[in-house]
Amino acid sequence: MDAALLLNVEGVKKTILHGGTGELPNFLTGSRVIFHFRTTKCDEARTVIDDSKRVGHPMHIIIGNMFKLEVWEVLLTSMRVGEVAEFWCDSIHTGVYPILSRSLRQVAEGKDPTEWHVHTCGLANMFAYHTLGYEDLDELQKEPQPLIFMIELLQVEAPSEYQRETWSLNNEEKMQAVPILHGEGNRLFKLGRYNDASTKYQEAIVCLRNLQTKEKPWEVQWLKLEKLINTLILNYCQCLLKKEEYYEVLEHTSDILRLHPGGAGCRGAPPPCVAAGGLRSEPPPWGGQGPTGAGFCPRGARPQGRRQEVSPGGRREPGKPQQDFPEVSEALPQHRTPSRTEA
Repeated sequence: MDAALLLNVEGVKKTILHGGTGELPNFLTGSRVIFHFRTTKCDEARTVIDDSKRVGHPMHIIIGNMFKLEVWEVLLTSMRVGEVAEFWCDSIHTGVYPILSRSLRQVAEGKDPTEWHVHTCGLANMFAYHTLGYEDLDELQKEPQPLIFMIELLQVEAPSEYQRETWSLNNEEKMQAVPILHGEGNRLFKLGRYNDASTKYQEAIVCLRNLQTKEKPWEVQWLKLEKLINTLILNYCQCLLKKEEYYEVLEHTSDILRLHPGGAGCRGAPPPCVAAGGLRSEPPPWGGQGPTGAGFCPRGARPQGRRQEVSPGGRREPGKPQQDFPEVSEALPQHRTPSRTEA
């Protein structure tokens, strides 16, 4: 076994257990690196914390994407394909590992820690409840310590060699992906594949929400993005309606009405059935009809009485049959992310 101190990296020692093949890969920004890892403590028993082989599938990161545990990018870019190496990392590099480990464990358990409609992240959970949900990780969080990472580098893919996930795109690529995801969602919706369609709408919403975090709330650019997000949320709600998930529809549409009361066109709190009615006083910016009709109430959700139409003023007009919920919005406008000097 060859041992060496990684140059220019304080607090890291590398031990090569099995040499790799070929030259050192070209780790371009955006390259996807696929590897197996095992994390252990530095105690006498070498207590195992995480092991990707036990989970049954390898890990991957995107080079240059500010991965939570930054030192892993340093470790991986020192390796050849097929190489197996151990890295001793001082506590200055391992402080955020418990948060990363929590996310990896949730994925392994079939949960999605990045689900778009979850409002509380791991950090917020930790501060609110003083726990990450795993006893061993709570211990590491309270007392950061050196860790040993055994890594086996399996594959390095250039940015053009794989289909990039939306979270790994830069700002311009995210904006370009939104109308594509929107159009694909509409196509799947028309085929009756509502679960798949809702996933595409969710991905588009994630892109826009990410872009929105870089803008000042309630300023022009932020509001433009908010308008696009609301359209996609309503398309997503169309999928939920088809699946008869009425309570979630009411939750999402009520959020829109609560955040944009001036656009709701009614005084006071809107009735429960005005889920999407009167959200816009002008046509959608991309033309055509979106899912923003005169108002709707899912079947079975109306408390009593005959079906009624909601007027633009938010009042029910007795005797008029309710309109069918309009088709999903067809297209998003051409839109770009301005530079910071254009605000």
